[in-house]
Amino acid sequence: MSDDVFPDRDMPDHEKIAWVVETQRWCAVPVVPVQDPPTPAYTYTVGFETSWQHPEVVVFGLAPVAARGLLLLLVEQLSAGGSLLEGTFIGLLDDEQRCAILPIGPGEVDEMFPAADAFYGDEDYRMSQFIWPDKKGHLPWEPDFEERLRLAQPVLGSV
Repeated sequence: MSDDVFPDRDMPDHEKIAWVVETQRWCAVPVVPVQDPPTPAYTYTVGFETSWQHPEVVVFGLAPVAARGLLLLLVEQLSAGGSLLEGTFIGLLDDEQRCAILPIGPGEVDEMFPAADAFYGDEDYRMSQFIWPDKKGHLPWEPDFEERLRLAQPVLGSV
């Protein structure tokens, strides 16, 4: 008996993602950083739109395991019948730190989410950005946000 999570290891990536969404309701897709143009690592969801009628979510600047942990918190909220409101809020992160979910307009990103594009095909889907605070609790659009993190977490959504 195989411990492999996929029914067929040789499946194309888009079929693997479709299978994960079918069996687990969502999938986290990590993207490695790029040098030219400089783009930080990010992780985004596929399946939020079909499973919970909520926009997909992207998290920038975190290791895939950390981003997946944050996304799991959002999944727990949605699975419990809750919703994810756009804007700044508290209650999700430790120590009541502020975070935000910002909508990303369809024209603001181009080809950043190929797995979602393949999964949805000709269907439209929405994307939001999860914004995390720096160690002092500042968000990227605030003047005291830690400068070295600005490149790690670009703000694509509308504040």
